[in-house]
Amino acid sequence: MGLYPETEPYDHGMLDVGDGNQVYWETCGNPEGKPAVMLHGGPGSGCTPGFRRYCDPAAYRIVLLDQRGCGRSTPHASAYGTDMSVNTTEHVMADLELLRRHLGIERWLVWGVSWGSALALRYAETHPGVVSELVLTGVATASTPEVTLLTRGLGKIFPEAFERFLAELPEGDHDGNLAAAYSRLIESPDPAVRERAARAWTDWETATIPAPPRSVERFEDPVFRMGFARTVTHYFGNDHFLGEGNDDGVVLRDAHLLKGVPGTLVQGSLDFGNLLGIVWRLHRAWPDSELVVVEDAGHNAGAPGVADALVAATDRYAGR
Repeated sequence: MGLYPETEPYDHGMLDVGDGNQVYWETCGNPEGKPAVMLHGGPGSGCTPGFRRYCDPAAYRIVLLDQRGCGRSTPHASAYGTDMSVNTTEHVMADLELLRRHLGIERWLVWGVSWGSALALRYAETHPGVVSELVLTGVATASTPEVTLLTRGLGKIFPEAFERFLAELPEGDHDGNLAAAYSRLIESPDPAVRERAARAWTDWETATIPAPPRSVERFEDPVFRMGFARTVTHYFGNDHFLGEGNDDGVVLRDAHLLKGVPGTLVQGSLDFGNLLGIVWRLHRAWPDSELVVVEDAGHNAGAPGVADALVAATDRYAGR
């Protein structure tokens, strides 16, 4: 099956979402088609043209955006003066609502990968009636145990890389919240400290990729690297701004609110998030979901088999 051919936007713009932020958006496909919004991961990755290819451009009005502080949105998180206090889950969900109304959309399919899947789930739970379906991959729910797994638990699997990861931190921070400790370094007024911390963080992320390709070319771009590391550690270090109860998983706790929303969960069998059983637990708590497990695939929406299953899901929902 594969992805749909490359397509270009027929419209784009910058949306003033307040707090001095402008969010980049674009639409492609069929202007009269079924609306679908694509949520990238990170937080802080930004959208790429490949996100346009998971929906049939003849059937869908495909909306892409760069979430606050990343991609083409301004101000960029890589700039030291950018105020990160106004970049939270609540702010990003409010931006989605502003964009939906700006584009005159009543309901849309929400597609999300990694952090984008957690954002999509929380958005659907807290904004009833505006989400027609969910299509999610690299499924995450942004709970505290997931962050602990990614920042500390994987150290048992990648001990050499973990030793390097810890070495960048003051020794007194080795036993605490590692993401928060890295966030403090990245907020340092010393640019050399910030740069070393951003590099160490992205080196750790690269080292823990479970399946090929095991390199991340965009991490070699210093602007992307700094903005990404700053945003990820900001969210990871603050429980993704999901409030009290995230030790047990706020998104999973509220999964009953997804009743009536059809969804497809596409998960690689080698995705390390599976070690906590998150996607299985979500599927069990959300009867309107289907779970598709793709063997020998990791945390990658474009992996063979994963991309096919995602396209099959959006094709199936196109007629609803």
